[in-house]
Amino acid sequence: HHGAGGSTRAGQDMVKGSSAFGGEGLTGLEGDRKSGQDVRTQNVMACMAIANVVKSSLGPVGLDKMLVDDIGDTTVTNDGATILNLLEVDHPAGKVLVDLAQLQDKEVGDGTTSVVILAAELLRRANELVNMKIHPTSIISGFRLAQREAIKYVNEKLSTKVDKLGRDALINVAKTSMSSKILNINPDFFAAMAVDSVMSVKTVNSSGDVRYPVKAINVLKAHGKSSQESRRIAGYALNCTRASQAMPTVVNKAKIALLDYDLRKYKMSLGVQVVVTDPSKLQAIRDREEDIMKERIDLLIKAGANVILTSKGIDDLCLKWLVQAGAIGVRRVKKDDLRRIAKVTGGTIMLSMAGMDGDEAFDPSMLGQAEKVYEERVGDNELIVIEGCSNQKSGSILLRGPNEYTLDEMERALHDAMCVVKRVLESNEVVPGGGAVEAALSIYLENFAHTLGSREQMAIAEFAQALLVIPKTLAVNAACDATELVAKLRADHYHSQQEKDAGKFKEKSCSGLNLRTGVIHNCLQAGVLEPTMSKTKSIAFATEAAVTILRIDDMIRIEKAEEERPGM
Repeated sequence: HHGAGGSTRAGQDMVKGSSAFGGEGLTGLEGDRKSGQDVRTQNVMACMAIANVVKSSLGPVGLDKMLVDDIGDTTVTNDGATILNLLEVDHPAGKVLVDLAQLQDKEVGDGTTSVVILAAELLRRANELVNMKIHPTSIISGFRLAQREAIKYVNEKLSTKVDKLGRDALINVAKTSMSSKILNINPDFFAAMAVDSVMSVKTVNSSGDVRYPVKAINVLKAHGKSSQESRRIAGYALNCTRASQAMPTVVNKAKIALLDYDLRKYKMSLGVQVVVTDPSKLQAIRDREEDIMKERIDLLIKAGANVILTSKGIDDLCLKWLVQAGAIGVRRVKKDDLRRIAKVTGGTIMLSMAGMDGDEAFDPSMLGQAEKVYEERVGDNELIVIEGCSNQKSGSILLRGPNEYTLDEMERALHDAMCVVKRVLESNEVVPGGGAVEAALSIYLENFAHTLGSREQMAIAEFAQALLVIPKTLAVNAACDATELVAKLRADHYHSQQEKDAGKFKEKSCSGLNLRTGVIHNCLQAGVLEPTMSKTKSIAFATEAAVTILRIDDMIRIEKAEEERPGM
């Protein structure tokens, strides 16, 4: 009797406690829990919201976004990754998309917008399937299958080797990448600049692979003149000036010392107290301090250095000796610039003068070498250019433009273009752009879905539909009739894939949208190209992200429990 009474009381307590946890009666955690369909819908909504922000910036007629952050810095950009970075997304599922864009930016360098749009679309479709009572795992396996088939198809059927197309192909790839960006005013000029820059840093590494390090190209921005006045500089350019006007402006057969310490009058380090009993010794101490510095600079000059770059300061005393030696001294060089210069000139950055045995020494082998180092005036400021580096080729691009926003945006666009050129050079394959790949894949996957008798059929059909979001968005942004254009595009690709007589519709397989005129044309002939790698990676990444978010069916947010004070 007694036991029954006890249990009912316990039961009432349970009911009271459980309301704190979404009515689930979990352990006494404070927080809320959403599970099942609510969470999915929420996540999909969050991702759609993020994708809609970047949607209108896709394609050659995409528009720019102006982002103002909390301290009032303004960024005007068209680059998907940049937009998402600045959005400071809070929603955990939304963060997956932001990471996705950054990944695409790191791996490929271009196509950040399309990857986000594709992922969000896949999610939306998947959510509809779940509402139709199809289990998420079968959707996921369907997506995975579709992704594999799609990538296989792109590599086998759609990509073209670049060797057939030559340098023009590279320029076209760069132009396609720039088409949606600010450089669109004169794409030929900038595309050529991007291609030449990337070609100029071609290196072969120890295992015999050819690499094109985009990092070795330094982009400098200077106000003034028009963007047409931008140019390439053969050599590594620094945005610094000589430390003193008395130094020479040109040094031939430069030996470059890269220092990471102060060339200033030697002072006692902090906290060292010297008690002087004899005032005449005071002057001696000061003289010795100057001499120490003089000895250091002599060491440098004796080793043959005639260009001295330091990331710290150089004071007037040291300048005097450098000027006497006829060397160029540059102070306050950025750390990463120093690192890159060390790489291209074969020098080593010296952190201090100390040698192994405690006395100060400077080893000539630490010096970098270059044909010549000179200073050049550009606009309001000077540049130091290091030409003919011994170790690795390097190049610089000097961008000119009316204001900071334009310059930043130009730099981002150029970076994208150079990455794309690099990808094409390393993988040697391109695919037609303009929505051609997506349309072809969509048809192919729909037909592929019909051949399967398993659960994945629906998922793959939806995947095929989702791919069409790219051509649709392109058409919508260009203010064309999206429905009609996409229908025509699909018809073309359908014919090219189904036709028994292959010759009849052969070139239809490269049909893509021409957004300037709103018609469909052959993208390969028109020179709208993208690296194959960009497409396959973006399909893979988008699928991965969609799957990650789709897998989630429960979200528990834990609130911080209030601390109870002892003795209450």
